[in-house]
Amino acid sequence: MVSIVLAEVTASVSELKRNPMGTVAAGDGAPVAILNRNEPAFYCIPAKAYEVMMDRLEDLELNAIADERAGEPVIKVSLDEL
Repeated sequence: MVSIVLAEVTASVSELKRNPMGTVAAGDGAPVAILNRNEPAFYCIPAKAYEVMMDRLEDLELNAIADERAGEPVIKVSLDEL
């Protein structure tokens, strides 16, 4: 079975068990594909990369909400009314 590996760096599950932090460091800040029997099992992503990814996903969700509401009428409110 052919699998697409979405990372430039790969490591086996055994390598990850032997040296978890070294495996993460091997990606130099990018994801590392963890292979089980030469098939991607999961991706090991550094905390900073995960935070960036979650921020981008949140932005996409907020943009989708804004696009949904674009046609709704505008209600003007003054700060005193709040």
